[in-house]
Amino acid sequence: MGECILILGGARSGKSTFAERLARELGGDSVLFVATAEALDEEMRQRIKAHRRARPATWRTLEAPRRVGAAVQSAYRGERVVLLDCVTMLVANVLSAQPDPSDPAAADAVWEEIHPLLSAFAAIPATAILVSNEVGLGLVPTTPLGRAYRDLLGQVNQALAAQATQVYFLVAGIPVKIKG
Repeated sequence: MGECILILGGARSGKSTFAERLARELGGDSVLFVATAEALDEEMRQRIKAHRRARPATWRTLEAPRRVGAAVQSAYRGERVVLLDCVTMLVANVLSAQPDPSDPAAADAVWEEIHPLLSAFAAIPATAILVSNEVGLGLVPTTPLGRAYRDLLGQVNQALAAQATQVYFLVAGIPVKIKG
């Protein structure tokens, strides 16, 4: 396994911009960009389109909303950096595919996604850059689904941070290194 860098922050904190800058510095043109967002409405389609335009044309893009670990292992062609943006959407994708996302079995489905993802990154020599939202700093969600999602993403972020060699927290576009 190469280095693993986790980038956390709130919505619109500059996580993706920082992750892409870091990927360019570490990988140049040799980057596999893993996109997890699904274009389920027009606003999300526009966001995805803007993200695509912002990335270097020389980077390969893998769109994988689920089963990301297997997709990365299959698509990896020796790139120096694999940038996954973002874990937040990945967890949401898995939870939304469950019959009852607030059921404890839904959490098992998320871990069945995350463990193979970590294994995939351990099996390739690239530097892994993972982007995820820190959702635990705000109010307690008012719905059972919101609380389950917040709690589960917090647990996933903790597991990723434990494996990461470096962790950054973005505040107003400013990266603060908190590990490594």
